Amino acid sequence: MTLRRRWMTALPLAAAAAGFGRARAADAPPGRPANERFPGDPPQHKLVYQLNRAEPEYIEAILNSVGAMIGKYQDNVAIAVVVFGPGIHLLAKQPKRPVPPALRQRVVSQARDYGVSYVACGNTMQTLGWTAKDIVEVAKVEQVGAASLMELQEQGYAYIAW
Repeated sequence: MTLRRRWMTALPLAAAAAGFGRARAADAPPGRPANERFPGDPPQHKLVYQLNRAEPEYIEAILNSVGAMIGKYQDNVAIAVVVFGPGIHLLAKQPKRPVPPALRQRVVSQARDYGVSYVACGNTMQTLGWTAKDIVEVAKVEQVGAASLMELQEQGYAYIAW
């Protein structure tokens, strides 16, 4: 994760702890447009994808969309991908379903280079007899993937499902 993305990830937590709210257009300093961002400002856009199938075409469509959002908004978007059900094989070090290695590498690249958060469903992993050791290091394991989708939406993330 780049230093800039680490700062962008930590800043909202620090601001929340300090009691600061989201900036509104009326709160913009004089002479500064409301949509202008400075280094360290939190992203204006937040998006969470649901990935729950193992077909390579389906996975590729979602990863292409993630890439398009990064291309359009660059560092002004926070992206999470919650992976459960058959889709969990995308995050496996040794998938039991055929997932092209190029797609699995894109996950690592998007997480490492652009700060995309990949969330693995612990319930799905438990069903398969997997532990965190079976999942790529860039993925975070949450016990209930559906709860992660809900919580991210409660934090203002737009929900995208295929």
